[in-house]
Amino acid sequence: MSSRIETAPPVSREASLGSPRRRRWAVLRRALRHEVSRLHDRRRIVAMTLLIITFGCVAAGIIARGEPAGADARAYWAAVRIWLGGGDPYRPTGPFLPYVYAPWMLPLFAPWALLPWDVAWYVWRGGTILALLWTIHWAYRQRPLETAILVILLGFPFGANLDTGNINLPLTLLLWAAQFSGPLVAGMLWAIATWMKWVPVVFLLVLRPRARLWGLLFLALSVLLSLATLPQTIAQLEALVGFGRRPIRLDYVVFLWALVPVLWRRPDPFAWLRPSWWRARVDALRRERRSRTRRVRGWLGLPHGSPNERRVLAPPDRTDRV
Repeated sequence: MSSRIETAPPVSREASLGSPRRRRWAVLRRALRHEVSRLHDRRRIVAMTLLIITFGCVAAGIIARGEPAGADARAYWAAVRIWLGGGDPYRPTGPFLPYVYAPWMLPLFAPWALLPWDVAWYVWRGGTILALLWTIHWAYRQRPLETAILVILLGFPFGANLDTGNINLPLTLLLWAAQFSGPLVAGMLWAIATWMKWVPVVFLLVLRPRARLWGLLFLALSVLLSLATLPQTIAQLEALVGFGRRPIRLDYVVFLWALVPVLWRRPDPFAWLRPSWWRARVDALRRERRSRTRRVRGWLGLPHGSPNERRVLAPPDRTDRV
């Protein structure tokens, strides 16, 4: 007689963990252990402490303001309603600030402005806070301590924009989105932000070459739209000049936050603060022998040179998308 030894089939990892509930708890425990292990990093502990302090101060300021908050956002909201009612949004009647942006941009605010004010203000500030937190989360994952220091330095501009509902912070977030979008969308977002405030014009330099071309084309389209609505555009300029006699606006500093995606992706984001970096850049420009036309075409992402040169010199496409 021959004896046979029967072996049990291998047990899968899922079966060894038992029920789905036990598997979920196992996954949760592993995630918690991973997060706790990160707390041993002193830089992360300091970063989280700074962020908690900053968020607490900003939240306290927002709660303390209460009902008086949202003066700038109310101006955008009222301008659309006055415009739809046949009035002049640049000379409002009532407790509203004047609307000082291009007349053809009023329809952009219309879907939001048709909401009741309490709901519209909740959507405006709540959406801005969520988008800002997403950008802080992205930056924190790249460089925790540097992000926390920058957030605490920009804490007052963040709080001021969230208090008044000014368009500065949403435009800053649009510049963030432009750096994670395709060339056409990036150029359009940059053009909208630039035509509203003009401060974002300097961010043309951080866009990809083809996005710069689209941005300039959309900016030219904005000029044509403003000329097409010329009587209202003159009223806009009058309102802007009459409303512009104000002290230095610290809330404009918030646009510095839009530089974070550019700097945080570099191995040494603060190299430009050293004189040696600028000397190297000047030397590189002196060694460059390309003609002015070739430089302009390359800066805008247009093809230049022979097909063989373009095939050899074309950089890889490293578009980051979220």
